[in-house]
Amino acid sequence: MSGDQDDIGSSGKSIALEARNTGEDGRRYSPSAARNGEAIGDVLAAYMPIDGQVLEIASGTGEHGARFIERFPELRWTYSDLDEISMASQAAWVTHAEAGDRLSGPVRIDASQDNWGEAERPESLDGIFCANMVHIAPFEAAEGLINGAGRLLKPGGKLMLYGPFARDGEIAPSNAAFSEDLKRRDQNWGVRDLVQEVLPLAVRAGLTLETIVDMPANNLSVIFRKA
Repeated sequence: MSGDQDDIGSSGKSIALEARNTGEDGRRYSPSAARNGEAIGDVLAAYMPIDGQVLEIASGTGEHGARFIERFPELRWTYSDLDEISMASQAAWVTHAEAGDRLSGPVRIDASQDNWGEAERPESLDGIFCANMVHIAPFEAAEGLINGAGRLLKPGGKLMLYGPFARDGEIAPSNAAFSEDLKRRDQNWGVRDLVQEVLPLAVRAGLTLETIVDMPANNLSVIFRKA
């Protein structure tokens, strides 16, 4: 249920829902990223363009990108975030990786906005990846994320969302409790309904639902494809 990212609240500041450890070289580490990285990587291998250019939105500690470029030698991955602490960690992972341009960034992106700055190159991306953001941010961030995918993905490009979701009004009890806890922190947060809230955004952005993969801890990986 809980995210592995430093999640963005209404203030635009990051909110970590678990302890982060920072190494002497500036790289930060997340316990849940260590737990779920292999399972998420398996979904990337099955459904995402692992030989293309992927932009990660709300990259948090940066562990996912570093792990995935090591696993997939043709993958090119770009970090993005708003939070300075997270961006510093991502920059440290780029330095440590010594992967040339296969691991780059971080780019400053506010997903809720209609312009993503230096990333704003229409139909330039093979994939966009976002883990554990849409439930710990105002809904405008989900709207902007999906609209951005519609703008920036190449035809046939993929958007992958990872995290907890309700499905047409049905929600796992643990996710319902998590959602209530999030709403106590910020009324603009909460677990989103994939069918009732997210899919209509995707349709309007020209994205088609390709597959839903059940993940550990009542999370989902949701893959959309641009026509």
